[in-house]
Amino acid sequence: MLNCYWFFSKIANPCLTLALFSILITVQNPIIAQNYSDTQPAILQKEIVLKSKYLHRQVHITVLLPPHYEQDNHHFPVLYLNDGQDLPKLEMTRILADLYRDNTIPPFILVGIHADKHRIQEYGTASQADYAQRGAKAAAHTQFVLEELMPFLQQNFRTKSEAENTFFAGFSLGGLSAMDIVWHHADKFSRAGVFSGSLWWRSKPYEGGYNEDTDRIMHNLVREGQYKPNLRFWLQAGTDDETADRNNNGIIDAIDDTLDLIKELKNKGYHDEQIVYYEMQGGTHDQATWAKAMPVFLQWLFKKS
Repeated sequence: MLNCYWFFSKIANPCLTLALFSILITVQNPIIAQNYSDTQPAILQKEIVLKSKYLHRQVHITVLLPPHYEQDNHHFPVLYLNDGQDLPKLEMTRILADLYRDNTIPPFILVGIHADKHRIQEYGTASQADYAQRGAKAAAHTQFVLEELMPFLQQNFRTKSEAENTFFAGFSLGGLSAMDIVWHHADKFSRAGVFSGSLWWRSKPYEGGYNEDTDRIMHNLVREGQYKPNLRFWLQAGTDDETADRNNNGIIDAIDDTLDLIKELKNKGYHDEQIVYYEMQGGTHDQATWAKAMPVFLQWLFKKS
């Protein structure tokens, strides 16, 4: 599979499609990050489509490879990122090129998983949909990542497969999904990045007897789970993520929910060296804010602890 993939990626035809088992692979010619000076490292971009038997759809994947990937034989850590369709809005190639140029992060492979109209169903907590039955396909998304996407990448790219070199991050509902996947699969991942996570995810509506101490699903999953010593967590929230303040304590819900999840993690046994909380003054719930936070996250991601 590896030899065929690279052979087809390099021939003149700009887009080839081939069937491989249950996976449909669409390989486009490499796209080099544009609008950089000659001194900026070139980020190699590949677009792939996988036909998922779990999600019952074709999933678009963007893979960003580090500079000189095709000139050496090294294997690289991998960061999986939900909402890969937002990589252009995040200016990810520029961010990576800047960090590589300044030697502030090591080379790694970034895998952006594109969401589509089914996002509200595919992202969430795998074991439980919310009170409105949103996230009903979150378990299928997890299966896609673990059983289809990860094996494909390990066969076709030079990835390091150990948990210590495999990470997951996401934004908003995608951040909740990333947290859930890492929490339940510490044998596959070691670090989670949660940008403005939808940690309000709840089993009851506010008007239906909601109890903050028992009805936030991710908080319960941490409370009921086991301490996994290899895990590390990076959680970001912005002071302008939203305006809602359901308990009228003067703190917006997005920050309350994030800080309360950190409390649950600490109650489980995690300490300050294993958790980073990054609060952005004036930070809003959008890609512009998350793009500003991204270099901070990436430098933490590869910090030895």
